[in-house]
Formats: sequence, structure tokens, C-alpha cells
Amino acid sequence: MELQSKVAIVTGGSSGIGRAIAVLFAKEGAKVIVADIRPADEVLSSIRMAGGTAEFIKTDVSDSTQVRHLVDETLRLFGMVDILCNNAGIELLKPLTETSEEELDRVIDINLKGPFLVSKYVLPHMINRKRGVIVNTASQLGVVGAEKFTAYCASKGGLVLLTKAMALEYAKHGIRINCICPGAIETPMLQREINLDKNPEKARMRFLAKHPLGRLGSAEEIANAALFLASDKASFVTGESLMVDGGYVVQ
Repeated sequence: MELQSKVAIVTGGSSGIGRAIAVLFAKEGAKVIVADIRPADEVLSSIRMAGGTAEFIKTDVSDSTQVRHLVDETLRLFGMVDILCNNAGIELLKPLTETSEEELDRVIDINLKGPFLVSKYVLPHMINRKRGVIVNTASQLGVVGAEKFTAYCASKGGLVLLTKAMALEYAKHGIRINCICPGAIETPMLQREINLDKNPEKARMRFLAKHPLGRLGSAEEIANAALFLASDKASFVTGESLMVDGGYVVQ
């Protein structure tokens, strides 16, 4: 029970990595707020059937009004926020010259502005309590580039540096802020990317070839990394980008 009596907000918690984080955090004793634009009935049911505590708050993380509501409602329900996992994110598989301004804005709004906004409204509460943990979900493509992922790389690279800057600003308040950089993970998002290819089977093999461990990661493996960073086992870790990528960036 690594997170006994803690309260955690997990954005993008309805599916994929966010779902795995929410389920694991609840299993480890946290009361979990699942924030997403999509319903989270299945996640809540899974957590509650296992004896955990979870609530859903519909939230578009790019909308400051909805983000303020998320934080206010979490405080109303549970009285505090110990852990924030900024996990909500979207992909865009397009060359730069084919990417519209609207598409770029949407990727930046969700992947970079979203973590900025949720952190902005959670941090004052953490500062008052002189403790707290923020874990951002970035990407290995926030560290290295990839063709046709221009907007996505820019958003995740920004999130890596946002993490470092926030960690420096709020270390004096007892708040730790880190990010995880997953490689290709078996999630609905990845499957959508694969399905866009004319030959999905070859596309999957290309993803596999980029990971020296010879396989894709699982959402549960990323959740385990998030649990480590959120727990007291990482009490001397802040400002770090934890690569959980099967060796992708070391090739």
C-alpha cells in the first residue's frame, strides 16, 4: 500500500496508460480522481469492485474553467491533493507541411498547455501543505525526433522542459515534479497510429524494430514507473525524465 491515504488526480484516466495508473494507484491505497473528456465507468467499476475509491470528473484539460472545477471538486470530495498525474494526451501523425494551425494548436493545448493548467491550479494547494508530487507523462519523442510526429515531438519536448523548470521552482516547497518518457506502448492510441498506415502489420514491425528489447511496452509497466515516482521510494528524485522505452533512445 505505497499510497495509503493519498489523494491522486489522474488526467486522461479513462483508457490506456491513464487507466493503468488510476487502477494501480487505487490498489496501492490512493483515493483517485479520474479526469477525462470520455466516460470512465469501466475504470471506476474496476477500482470499486477491488475495494478502492475513485470518482470521475469530466474535464478538458485545455480549458482553464474546467480545470479549476476539477481541482475545486477534488478538494470538496477529498479535502486535499497529494499526487497529480498529468497524463492526458493526443497524437498527430502528419508531416509538418501537412499540419494545419488548428491541429498544431490542439496538440499543444492538450499535451503541453493541459499539464501547465492543471499544475497551476493544484500547486497552490500543495504549497500550502508543503508537500506534493506531480508526475507528467511525456514521451521518448520528447527527447528524440521522429518523422511525421513534428507537432507531437514539439509538445512532448516542451513537457520535458516544463517538468524541469517546475521542479526547480517548487522544490523549496517540498514538492517533487518528474516526468516519464514511455516508448511505444500497447494502447488504443498506438493502435490508431498503426491503423493509419497502408500496411498496419509492417507499421507494427517498424515500431518493434526501434526498441532494442524487441517488444512494445505495456500500460501497466508505465503505471509501475508512475507509482515509483509518486511514492516515498522516490523521495530524493525531482526534475528527472525517466525513460521507460525499451531502449529506444539509446540506439
